[in-house]
Amino acid sequence: MKHSLFILETLQHPLAIFSPKSLDFLSRGGRPLNQGRWVDGHAILKVQHELLVVYVNQLLEKEDSGIKVLFRDGKVDDLSRTYRVYNKISQGLDLVANVFKQHVTIEGIAFVQQAEEAASNQASNTPGGHEQVLVKNILELHDNYMTYLNSCFQNHNLFHKAFKEAFEVFCNKTVNGSPSAEILASFADHILRKGGSEKLSDEVIEETLEKVVKLLQYVIDKDVFAEFYRKKLARRLLFDRGTNDDHERSILSKLKQQFGGPLTSKMEGMVTDVVLAKENQSSFQEYLRNNPDVHPGLDFTVTVLTTGFWPSYKSFDLSLPSEMAKFVEVFKGFYETKTKHRKLTWIYSLGTSHINGKFEPKPIELIVSTHQAAVLLLFNASERLSYSEIVAQLNLAHDDLIRLLHSLSCAKYKILNKEPSSKTISQSDSFKFNPNFTDKMRRIKVPLPPVDERRKVIEDVDKDRPYAIDAAIVRIMKSRKVMTHQQLISETIEQLSRMFKPNIKAIKKRIEDLITRDYMERDRDNSHMFRKMLVRLR
Repeated sequence: MKHSLFILETLQHPLAIFSPKSLDFLSRGGRPLNQGRWVDGHAILKVQHELLVVYVNQLLEKEDSGIKVLFRDGKVDDLSRTYRVYNKISQGLDLVANVFKQHVTIEGIAFVQQAEEAASNQASNTPGGHEQVLVKNILELHDNYMTYLNSCFQNHNLFHKAFKEAFEVFCNKTVNGSPSAEILASFADHILRKGGSEKLSDEVIEETLEKVVKLLQYVIDKDVFAEFYRKKLARRLLFDRGTNDDHERSILSKLKQQFGGPLTSKMEGMVTDVVLAKENQSSFQEYLRNNPDVHPGLDFTVTVLTTGFWPSYKSFDLSLPSEMAKFVEVFKGFYETKTKHRKLTWIYSLGTSHINGKFEPKPIELIVSTHQAAVLLLFNASERLSYSEIVAQLNLAHDDLIRLLHSLSCAKYKILNKEPSSKTISQSDSFKFNPNFTDKMRRIKVPLPPVDERRKVIEDVDKDRPYAIDAAIVRIMKSRKVMTHQQLISETIEQLSRMFKPNIKAIKKRIEDLITRDYMERDRDNSHMFRKMLVRLR
């Protein structure tokens, strides 16, 4: 019979019926399979399975008309038709969703590879510019394919899952040693600094921040993002006069809504701290006006911060020059009039000083750190100082002093002359004020050598994670009372997954530690069963 021959040849040579545009077949919804009423249902199902399932790759991934081309050309109708056709067969959507996932993953990884190549290009004039481009590309990719997911794939859970898994692949890659969490935090920082280099409008800034928060859901180590973001937030709040408080609070609100209060609580405290610090500074100025006899004679601003909110900073036991020590004593006197129950710890590494350098060619205003200022002020009283004399007067550690002296005598701006002349600092060196220093600018900022912030952030996160694991285990045991070893590990991972993915070995280690501290105990009859003992805060 003719219809039997047709079915047999179709099964033997299925690709022969595909036109140069394979989706032409889909555009007819597979109608040729059942236009003839004499074709029995079993045969229809068999041919349908052969065409749509066995040869799914040829049908959906053909170079001239596969799904890649449909996405590239924005063929919404054809993509919708593909969805409808495969929705008619058992597990058909799984096949299309898998192709969708592979395609999105390939595009995302291609952007990461482009960023890697740009990072290795020494001719790049914009440090970190490749990272900004990478995030923009991924945000655009997210917008484009989310549109297809909503319009063509009818928001089906399979496609949402495929979409999420694809983004999780390339949103957790590193670029030139920078983890994705750092890259995303840097991008947000760039946008929040007066709208970035593009000078974006308030509306566009808000839209972009909304997209950044959505993208963060695919990053596994959200606690790493939070720590990088917190350090950058600190710099914006303390040093960037153009910071927009509304934008800062807006993104924190978005982060809190999406990932919970633990992610943002410290950052919210930082923003509040700065507001209170401004009020405190106003009170200090009023105090100086009412007590002119204690006025240090120069402008002096102190920002009082709450230790628990801000990133950890190295505290130096610096012996300040007399000019600077007077400022500190004046503020202590003021602060004691307000409270006697708080201890002030001075973080000089965050301070900035403006010093008028009287050089022979012309005076130049030097913008330096508090530590750099402390070094320079020593030369008001001494024409020449040895390394050992500077150490004795400032009480600084050798590593810290070497970094300071290098910035003042070996870098771009040689405010001090070093003997012997070289590009390294030795403890046998001596230093002298350089009266002939000049620059085309009348105000210059003297930078310090950069520090390895990335390593410090990772170290801080690694220190905090055991406490987060402990807290999760204690909460779980307080609620459940009795749990098996596997149940406790699984639930701990689930609770912490909003912030990071804990290592199973780390969880086991924290369980053992909590047992030794009497928070929980092993069941006497079953060593794989745990019981809550006493829950308490230490």
